[in-house]
Amino acid sequence: MFPPTTVKIAKKVIMTAQAKKCTITTAESCTAGLLIAALTEVPGSSAVVDSGFITYSNASKVGMLGVNSKTLDDAGAVSKETVGEMAKGAKEKSGVNIAVSLSGVAGPTGGSAEKPVGFVHFACISDKDTTYDAPIFKGDRTHIRLQAVNHALEMILEHLEKY
Repeated sequence: MFPPTTVKIAKKVIMTAQAKKCTITTAESCTAGLLIAALTEVPGSSAVVDSGFITYSNASKVGMLGVNSKTLDDAGAVSKETVGEMAKGAKEKSGVNIAVSLSGVAGPTGGSAEKPVGFVHFACISDKDTTYDAPIFKGDRTHIRLQAVNHALEMILEHLEKY
């Protein structure tokens, strides 16, 4: 189902989370569940994966995760502020050790000069740290979404390694 690279990273995340007894949740927009699917593709993931919030619409970001509608109005769905609130809301609602969130422009349309196709914001919050990133991925919609999944997995792994 997933490319070998994604499977390899997901397995490492699950094995590391198990070893460190850390739990994980995701809050996804542009990947619409691909990240949680990659994690739960790994046998034994149920020991560490708590939940996955798929908040594709702004209304779901507000209703499910508590993102402030003013944040969405002022900064937009694809912003550091929004993914920060998404990750914080997911972590608080699920009570996990690590929450990762992402929101971006997967294309092929919807991009702008400020937020081109392939631009994705990420936030990863753990009990120890918060990190943000906003790379621009290249390729078609499928490739952009898969690159975003891999990037989110790498961010989770970085947080796990601090435990």
